[in-house]
Amino acid sequence: MARALADVLATNIHQHITRTGIAPGTRLPERSLAEQFNVSRSPVREALKRLAAQAVVAAHPDGGYAVADEAPPGAEPEVFEVESVDAGEETYLAIAEDRLAGKLEDRVTENELMRRYAVTRAQLNAVLRRMVQEGWIERRPGHGWQFQSVLTSSETYRQGYRYRLLIEAAGILEPTFQLDREGLLRCRAEQEVLANGGVRTASPAALFDANSRLHETIAACSGNVFILDGLRRLDRLRRLMEYRKAVDRDQAERRCREHLTLIDLLLAGQRDAAADFMKLHLRSAVREKASD
Repeated sequence: MARALADVLATNIHQHITRTGIAPGTRLPERSLAEQFNVSRSPVREALKRLAAQAVVAAHPDGGYAVADEAPPGAEPEVFEVESVDAGEETYLAIAEDRLAGKLEDRVTENELMRRYAVTRAQLNAVLRRMVQEGWIERRPGHGWQFQSVLTSSETYRQGYRYRLLIEAAGILEPTFQLDREGLLRCRAEQEVLANGGVRTASPAALFDANSRLHETIAACSGNVFILDGLRRLDRLRRLMEYRKAVDRDQAERRCREHLTLIDLLLAGQRDAAADFMKLHLRSAVREKASD
């Protein structure tokens, strides 16, 4: 994610330079950019290195970077992708779709999958490793693979959100709640990148991972192992349903901005307000997704 963060920041900084008409030779302090985009200075530094390689910025004699004296011919802000869909991702999503549609049996072999999706064994093994890590398939003793249970109907999907309404807001109010400030700040940086344009190019898997990571980080703060374990199990079950739904980029961006509000309430110690906001956030999300 560090590389993706620097890539998206490079896009945002380039667009900022172009949109505001910053004069050539103007220095671009890392601290100011970090404050503007709500991230640490390290990814800003990496983003500026990328822009220097594109001749958008240039090294300043006194250190750091400044807007280049002359933009390269035809230069436009480059559009970076956050975990954009590649060949492996296409295979992964195709398997997920076929599994949800009932086109794949509970038990499959590698040879069957290789023929069905026209991939090499090495390509398939990379996809299978990812599926194992995400908990929706496992190797059978001796031969073949076994798909695990997932949510497959709209009703069970809605029930999952109702379950989240019961446990996630309550977790914030647990007497054992302890704020993981570093974890939340990492999530905040990730959500800020998405809200500032990254959501437009992120793959469904990248969006799901970033958003579930935030909610699980908050659940872990509860200090209640059952709340965290319950949410993690549900996330594994609903992962494929999330992939199957068409990504509404406007809705996804709005949810990322809601995540930023939720994080800021928690960082400010406003737990009651954060719990109320969590309920509103989840109710809004299920209304949007139920209508997909």
